[in-house]
Parts: sequence; C-alpha cells; structure tokens
Amino acid sequence: MKKGKVRILAERCKGCNLCILECKKGELKQGKTVNKQGYSVVEFVNNGKCNGCTLCAIVCPDAAIEVILEAEE
Repeated sequence: MKKGKVRILAERCKGCNLCILECKKGELKQGKTVNKQGYSVVEFVNNGKCNGCTLCAIVCPDAAIEVILEAEE
C-alpha cells in the first residue's frame, strides 16, 4: 500500500479550498500562513491517512499542489 504526502506551493495557492473539499481523508485544512498575495495558504495535516489519490492536485485551479507517493514500510 502506498502513502502520500502533499506539498503546497504557497505562492501559487489562492485559498479557494477546493482541495480541502475534495480530500476524503481530511488531510488538508485552511492554514494561518498568508502568502505574498494575501491569501491564506492551505496546509497538509499529515495525519497518516493520505493515500496519494491526487484528487486535491487535480481540482486545484492554480497547480499549487504536488502529491508525493512513498512506499509504505
């Protein structure tokens, strides 16, 4: 089974929250960090449930999400 990790490219994120709505595992949340454009950046919670489905990256209109797959030990 594979595990995933999500990397948010902060300066591209506009805080639209589409990725949060799409994540069925609850691995994303609205963050407190604000980027240079003044948008609240989404954060990866990393509670170990991410399966690397990439739905968050697919729905992101600004290509601000990278999903990294790792082999589970």
